[in-house]
Amino acid sequence: MNPLKQKLDINNERYRIIVSVKEDYLDGKLSLEEGNRILKEKLGTCTPDEFAYAEQSLKGVYKDEEILDRMDDLLNLFDGVLVRAENEYPENHPLWVYLEEINAVEKVALEADELLKQEKFIKNPWLGIFDSLAQWRTHLSRKQNQLYPMLEDHGFDRPTRIMWTFDDGVRDAISASYALLREDKYEEFLASVPETLEKLRDLNSKELEVLLPTSYKLLSDEEFVRMSKNDHEIGYAIIDPPGLYVVPGINDSAAQLNANNSSQNGVSNEFLNDLAGLLSKYVGPVGGTAVSKDAVLDVATGKLTLEQINLLFRHLPVDLSYVDENELVKFYSDTPHRIFPRSANVIGREVKNCHPAKSVHVVEEIVEKFRSGEQSQAEFWINKPGLFIYVIYTAVRDENGKFRGVLEMMQDCTHIRELEGSRTLLTWDKTDFVGDSSKEKSLAQEAAEEVEEEPLTADADGRFHIDAKTTLSNLIKQSPDIVDHLISLNPKFEKLKTPMVKVMAKVATIKMIAERGDFDVDDLIGKIDAFINKNKK
Repeated sequence: MNPLKQKLDINNERYRIIVSVKEDYLDGKLSLEEGNRILKEKLGTCTPDEFAYAEQSLKGVYKDEEILDRMDDLLNLFDGVLVRAENEYPENHPLWVYLEEINAVEKVALEADELLKQEKFIKNPWLGIFDSLAQWRTHLSRKQNQLYPMLEDHGFDRPTRIMWTFDDGVRDAISASYALLREDKYEEFLASVPETLEKLRDLNSKELEVLLPTSYKLLSDEEFVRMSKNDHEIGYAIIDPPGLYVVPGINDSAAQLNANNSSQNGVSNEFLNDLAGLLSKYVGPVGGTAVSKDAVLDVATGKLTLEQINLLFRHLPVDLSYVDENELVKFYSDTPHRIFPRSANVIGREVKNCHPAKSVHVVEEIVEKFRSGEQSQAEFWINKPGLFIYVIYTAVRDENGKFRGVLEMMQDCTHIRELEGSRTLLTWDKTDFVGDSSKEKSLAQEAAEEVEEEPLTADADGRFHIDAKTTLSNLIKQSPDIVDHLISLNPKFEKLKTPMVKVMAKVATIKMIAERGDFDVDDLIGKIDAFINKNKK
């Protein structure tokens, strides 16, 4: 029996009915009403996992794009048949967290509904709403880097690829509406909001109706415990960070402590442990004996311990990812200056499933050209004012010329491109290993200057007012040293020194910053207030 079918306990006869009706409806052989009637007569009801498994099984019959375009029709086909899941999960369970976020974002959407009814347009409330909605990309990122890979490990890959496209549609709609708001294009902004909210609610409905209940049935507690640890690395949208999901007998107390402390020490200990385990699995002697971190390993041109290998990868001024000849992600370097987020759950994932549908064809072409030997490198770059990101893909071949995979290297080259003349003498300045910190600060200031918002208000004594909705860009305008101060409070804020601050500063509020650093909001407000107003009496 198909392992996925067995895991979901799918009844063969019911499965055949569902697939038959779906295919006949998609082929135009059945009307919506006829198909719905047959499903009610022959099935009565259909569980979310039965619906999802039938969608997975249409693979090879219909392209993802066809299913994507007809997904709402298919859900309508099952109107009154598809059982609405209770979506009740243990507290702090990863799916419970998704549900908490969905409930929280719905409250934000309801606030937007009320504002749309008002005759007078007031910008500030809308900024607050879209500050919150902008966080939704973190919800989507966790799904794409955590939940989807685990489902794919069980052969459940088609629904996740289709869902990813819906994710991108919501993310892009929120970004587009937010851009119109910041640009003061109020009429266009107001016209865009209903569609943006509709896309958000539609996606949330699909999660609640199919994705979450199917995931709960398909994945094990061990997988959810592991997911919870890695979820904390990526972060959360709108809600306060939850506790770890704990299952007696599964959670290792030391691992829990590591995960709890990771946000405070700014170093991904979880990743280092996972990487050590992964490397030891492949470089250990025959029989699978683990290699200790102090064991000396022969590499091509030297001898290194496993600990040294880990340290070298973490300190490279570039981000690396490796996909093997089977198109599976085998490795990535988790550098503190990483430009885009990664999760340990991508290890072992098909590379095409790590990209949205619209770019999969590019990934497939690169692999195909590299595998055939027709090409060996592919370059890409992001070139914006004050920001230059360079990406190069290189074919990995062994000494016999056999294709062994693809190496991706990504680097922030903003500082490098601005170098002029020569430097042949040792000079100590603010240039660090991955870039010029003074330039990074200017990027933050530039980001703040691009945002049109009211300046911080001051009282009679000249003290500036700080609250949970104060943005990073506004803080930078008042005190350019605030980024360094935040890093001194928690090294995890080092990411504010990367070029991504140009994006973050536009949307990050003190509340969001507190959540990312596991601070109490009021406590962080007090620390920032003391720093901003340090010279005020």
